[in-house]
Amino acid sequence: MDPLSELLTLLKPSSTISSGFDAGGDWSVRFGDQQRQIKCYVIQSGGCWLAVDGVRDAVRLEQGDCFVLPRGLPFRLASDLNLPPIDASTIFPPARAGGMVTLNGGGGFSLAGSRFAVGGHHAELLLEMLPPIVHLSQEAERDALRWSIERMMQEVRLNQPGGYLMAQHLAHMMLLQALRMHLANGHQGTGWFFALSDKRLSSAIRAIHADPARHWTLTELGETAGMSRSVFAERFRATVGETPIDYLSRWRMLLACDRLEKGNDPISVVAPALGYQSESAFSKAFKRVVGCSPRQYRGQADTSPETELAP
Repeated sequence: MDPLSELLTLLKPSSTISSGFDAGGDWSVRFGDQQRQIKCYVIQSGGCWLAVDGVRDAVRLEQGDCFVLPRGLPFRLASDLNLPPIDASTIFPPARAGGMVTLNGGGGFSLAGSRFAVGGHHAELLLEMLPPIVHLSQEAERDALRWSIERMMQEVRLNQPGGYLMAQHLAHMMLLQALRMHLANGHQGTGWFFALSDKRLSSAIRAIHADPARHWTLTELGETAGMSRSVFAERFRATVGETPIDYLSRWRMLLACDRLEKGNDPISVVAPALGYQSESAFSKAFKRVVGCSPRQYRGQADTSPETELAP
């Protein structure tokens, strides 16, 4: 399995609802805490501004454009960002699959798409590995995603046999397409996701994912990437934002989180399976990355909330 597929598999994204938004006149809406939900939408008509918390520049969206918010950060959509925003919770009723929420009579701007709930307490660590915004505006990119979204909305509306499962698969395909196209466009940034578009660095990342329990050295990873030890270490840190060994440790802990949530293997079994010779060394590394001990993590119930508001 390739690294992006593996990450999304660990996230366990589940399309919770597919819906739309139709606005008219001047408007500005703020969507607060997304509760770790990924959003993926296409602009069906009109245009608006998208501003995401923590991202310096706003993005202009036009008819046909697609955008994904992989980290689930709070954001604002507006016809004019200078307008004072209203809170989404004041205008959106409880979410309804296939529903269309109308503001100011509609007619000026509309979007449709899906949102994804992600599972597990380790979801935040995984979401941090994705970019905050994916904006697709080229015609070929938009056509591929627009078909997925429109077909997904159709499946929800028609309520045919197997429609729910079809909508789920289309939503997952839409998310993967958007992330893949973002990589193919050569967008620059710092983080694991952007390293996947670097053939040499991605070779090392693939090797780590293929054998996370191996006692990897910088020399071995550099050779896998076709670079010297020092050049590889510098390039990896500059692109990913952490050292190769730190990345290896973090990926091991994400795998450990998944095993602790899904299985009943004792720590003494999980530790060596991920390359640690002792339970204490594994526990120390786990607490450094995750913030609690493996036993504490396993004892936590998954209380991840699911938002009741759309879109």
